[in-house]
Amino acid sequence: MGCKILVAFDDSKNAMRAVHFVAETFSPDNKITLLSVLQNTAALCEMNSPELTPYFESQQDSFCILEDKKKGLVEDAIEKAKSYLSEAGFNTRNITIKLIPKKKGIAGDIVAEANSGYDIIVLGRRGISGIKEFLFGSISQKVLQLAKDVSVLVVN
Repeated sequence: MGCKILVAFDDSKNAMRAVHFVAETFSPDNKITLLSVLQNTAALCEMNSPELTPYFESQQDSFCILEDKKKGLVEDAIEKAKSYLSEAGFNTRNITIKLIPKKKGIAGDIVAEANSGYDIIVLGRRGISGIKEFLFGSISQKVLQLAKDVSVLVVN
């Protein structure tokens, strides 16, 4: 019986590197969830209020198109990740895709999902310098800080 692995995923090379690591390191009997936390922009795109500035109103459609495009990129990338895992021997029935809207913040949402029964979180490191990471933080650092009851593996 394998373990439940949560792979935090976006459309970056770092996220795909984490998927490759999982495929090369873990046995195919594990259950994998590819999780992507999406910006919750639906309410903003549907907003129609007289208090909105004229500039925002004029740019609202463009903003919403960009958000839809970003979601499409993530969906395409996550399907490629699923295919990669399948080609590596993982049964597609053991690979789940979850796209959830951001609620607490990306790191908080990843950890909240992991607390629902996962054994380990795997995520790619952003690849920023140590100084920038110290000053601005990163998702991987925040996940490490927030995760109390689940192991975290950060892939370089």
